[in-house]
Amino acid sequence: MTGFVIAGLDPAPFAPLYGLSDAALAERQVVRMRADAKPGFPCRVTLEDAEPGEAVLLLNHEHLAVANPYRSRHAIFVREGAQRAATFTDTVPEQLAIRLLSVRAFGRSDMMIDAEVLEGSGLQDEIARLFNAPEVAYIHVHNARRGCFAARVDRR
Repeated sequence: MTGFVIAGLDPAPFAPLYGLSDAALAERQVVRMRADAKPGFPCRVTLEDAEPGEAVLLLNHEHLAVANPYRSRHAIFVREGAQRAATFTDTVPEQLAIRLLSVRAFGRSDMMIDAEVLEGSGLQDEIARLFNAPEVAYIHVHNARRGCFAARVDRR
């Protein structure tokens, strides 16, 4: 099986938002929320669900900045104060394993070439299946119910 890495987003672009007032966040179309359940507020940096009471930022993020029809952006949660992007090598984080997922494989030209909807418990097998095809360059995982970007998967 081809090895893989699932990595959280770089926190640097979000750091200037940490600690801003609600009014200043609103000017940037960002909403501060408090997690009221776990699971429920999946951080795209740490690849963990926020703990109840923890502050998260809901913001729009361009997760596929490509020059073709698949260019895409959607709302995501980031834990306020998240400092380090998580990295999972050859393993699936719990945050993904417990959700219904939409898995999308892209080729080197950033065009989607395969896709599947599955329970997160089957993600590792689906990654192996997709990466078995040499034309697959990377995979995007989305939460199927709300459609938001969850993580990128790369070959190791």
